[in-house]
Amino acid sequence: MIGIPKYSGEMSEWFAAQGHEVEVITGKPFYPDWEISDEYKKKGWFFTEMLNGVKVRRCPTYVPKNATASKKIIHEGLFVLASMFYFFRKMFSRPDIIITVCPPFPSGILSVIYSKIFRVPFIYHVQDLQIDIAKDLGMIKNNGLLNLLFKIEGFIMKNATRVSTISEGMYNKIMEKGIPENQMVLFPNWVDGKVIYPMTKEESLKKEFGYTSEQNIVLYSGNLGQKQGLEHLIEVAENLKDNDKIRFIIVGNGTGKKDLVELANKKNLENVKFFPLQPYEKLSALLATGDVHLVLQKKDVSDLVLPSKLTSILASGGCPIVTANPNSSLKEVVNQNNMGIVIEPENTLELQKAILQTIGSDMKTIQKNARKYSKENLDKDNILSNFENVLTLIINSKRS
Repeated sequence: MIGIPKYSGEMSEWFAAQGHEVEVITGKPFYPDWEISDEYKKKGWFFTEMLNGVKVRRCPTYVPKNATASKKIIHEGLFVLASMFYFFRKMFSRPDIIITVCPPFPSGILSVIYSKIFRVPFIYHVQDLQIDIAKDLGMIKNNGLLNLLFKIEGFIMKNATRVSTISEGMYNKIMEKGIPENQMVLFPNWVDGKVIYPMTKEESLKKEFGYTSEQNIVLYSGNLGQKQGLEHLIEVAENLKDNDKIRFIIVGNGTGKKDLVELANKKNLENVKFFPLQPYEKLSALLATGDVHLVLQKKDVSDLVLPSKLTSILASGGCPIVTANPNSSLKEVVNQNNMGIVIEPENTLELQKAILQTIGSDMKTIQKNARKYSKENLDKDNILSNFENVLTLIINSKRS
């Protein structure tokens, strides 16, 4: 329902709806809980299902309970090995094009081999610069291993027909790795404005969650992992625990949720509540619940990720507080369009000051600009149509 899997699924379904034959090789659903969904636990190792016109090939999936860096490497490596079962069965009915989504970055190895043997064009779509993040966050400290992983990444990118990515910052970062611009494609994430749109407070989940109309809600919704630095939000909540008019809601799941809940409980914070991910059809109502929306990430991942939650916040006409480094493309795009407040990452006092400023001010201009930017730049049909045109040109050039 969130993050990269959401975009991969929506892209596949959109192409199928345009009349294309789409086949997906993937594992069993487990994200962001890091636990295989109940409905898939008892299903076989390899099986196929049809979902909204898409043929989905499921592989056996190892999901570690404690998702450390080393266990994630094993998790992704085993997926690559398992996916070979389906991948090379396609030698008898070759696709017109392959799109491989990173992460997991090692999947690109199979795509390179397949594309070379069977002369099928291959797009390597980078949603996260996975190895850079692991290095900068200290998740992998062994320099020998990091060098090996960067070499594999470089091999995949240099042998891809095109490398696409979701933001200008990541686009430039990939070019710095030696990928020429004529091999690059900007393919941003999108939002479906027909599903996510502004709602009133009366239509929100505020009452359902147990809050009064007088209380101001600071909302974080999304993955609860290592990239966000959400411990600073808990510190802010502790500093403001005597303010009866401000409440903090954290919605989502992930590898860091347990530690966050324990930290909030240890500090006896009654002004912080955790909720599970809400159904997609309730997303607009959830976003309408927040008076302030948080888009948080650590210093070291600036321009390596473009938070997917931001697209939904903008579409709902929300007012986001965004953490971004001074020279990042994220800061530039938010400030240029006056559609949010940008602060330094991992700075508790700045975050607290921004929350109080936002709650105490009229943010209608920012909210209006956010919705306007979403309509003009993040429209789902426009973005996917443009990408479809890119794929068509690549396929036609290979045939000629």
